[in-house]
Amino acid sequence: MAIVASLPGFNLFSSLPSNPPPNDPNSSTTSASPSPPIPIPKYPPPLKKSQNAAPNPALKTVHRRTKYYKPVRDGVISSDGDRAVVIGENGVSYLLPGAPFEFQYSYSETPKVKPLAIREPAFLPFAPPTMPRPWTGKAPLKSAKEKKLKRKVPLLDSFGPMAPGTSGVKEVVMARPVELGKYPKQEKTREEILGEPLKKWEIKMLIQPQLSDNRQVNLGRDGLTHNMLDLIHSHWKRRPVCKVKCKGVPTVDMDNVCRHIEERTKGKIIHRVGGVVYLFRGRNYSYKDRPQYPLMLWKPAAPVYPKLIQEAPEGLTKDQADEFRKKGKRLLPICKLAKNGVYITLVRDVRHAFEGSPLVKIDCRGMHASDYKKLGAKLKELVPCVLLSFDDEHILMWRGPNWISMHQAAPSPSDTADFDILSSTGRGKDYDEPCKPDTKTAMTSPKMMSLWKRSIDSNKALLLDELDLDPDALLKKVEEFEGVFTGDRALVSCIDRVK
Repeated sequence: MAIVASLPGFNLFSSLPSNPPPNDPNSSTTSASPSPPIPIPKYPPPLKKSQNAAPNPALKTVHRRTKYYKPVRDGVISSDGDRAVVIGENGVSYLLPGAPFEFQYSYSETPKVKPLAIREPAFLPFAPPTMPRPWTGKAPLKSAKEKKLKRKVPLLDSFGPMAPGTSGVKEVVMARPVELGKYPKQEKTREEILGEPLKKWEIKMLIQPQLSDNRQVNLGRDGLTHNMLDLIHSHWKRRPVCKVKCKGVPTVDMDNVCRHIEERTKGKIIHRVGGVVYLFRGRNYSYKDRPQYPLMLWKPAAPVYPKLIQEAPEGLTKDQADEFRKKGKRLLPICKLAKNGVYITLVRDVRHAFEGSPLVKIDCRGMHASDYKKLGAKLKELVPCVLLSFDDEHILMWRGPNWISMHQAAPSPSDTADFDILSSTGRGKDYDEPCKPDTKTAMTSPKMMSLWKRSIDSNKALLLDELDLDPDALLKKVEEFEGVFTGDRALVSCIDRVK
């Protein structure tokens, strides 16, 4: 190969000419460029939007992922005639003409803190009043052929009050159209609808068929919602008792849930077991005279509330709070909460845990982030406590600077030498000394005081005049009391035998 390469005028790797041949337009060798195999599509020109027409703000593409943020203040933030969106102590509420109260999406789970801003434009989530026919959510009307297949006239049980003198007679009525979207005036008060209080055997008779039945209203993380009011009345249409099963965050404060259920539905809770509530409609309830509320067509976005976790909570500096958070990493949780569980005893467990440790942690792994944050907000108010963090799906709480123990310390014998249990007043040994206020007075419930008085009057208990007795003197007192008590019982038994 080296010999061939050394030959003159021979190059194995010849290169292309440095200057390409000139393109001659008049040359016949040049041919036209070939057409593409697929024709280029020709789209119509875009439609020009009329700038004069104002777009409807309700049709804007505002959804949960948009960064809409509008600070709000108390009062009306949006109005359309008599219909308005109001910001108040109960958060966002909706005012409609003729409504008995301000409507809310959730009546029981709305925070008691005023919102800072809203995440969507302020619109009423109800149907507009200009609709020719309100949306009922039902299928279209049946055809003539379908009507011929079902010629049976449906008869329903009468929900009105029974006529006098017709006991034991079952009344049936035909189905009649119901006017939707109106607010019938409530002629009767809640007490008149409930009637006389139910007796024990009546409550048992009403609850017994509901125990094993799954016809119920499920109350979840949103609590008592607005559309649930109409759902409860639909249950009352067929049965006098509606079963409400509560799960999740609302079960932390069941008293609050029960209060809102009775207040909004005008019913009466006759039985409650755990998270299950049995709601009675009343003796004089009439379905046709029920209050009819418009349904919410969508769930409004939750407003922006102040942050629950602060870098320096009340009563702590930033360094102290960081030190507590570091200790909380190594702290064992007192319990693990299940998703959609019943947390009735959670407040009591946290209070008992604060008796032994200033920090308490709850394991919430597996729960939704919004659930355990709502849970922390409720515990902050009910326990009360100070929230430190939600890290690693755990709720870390501090009992706070103003924490008071549930178990009051018993007074020492030196401070209450002549303490009178029945009168709950302290008597000093030396009556010439000025009376000083006793700061360690033992507080007792009235029921326990009455039991003590009854035991002392019946000679079943002994009231000691002196509290600073030595063990020998105390044992002697007990033996004397036992001897007297045994003699009294023997005397009573002898009298009974003589009789």
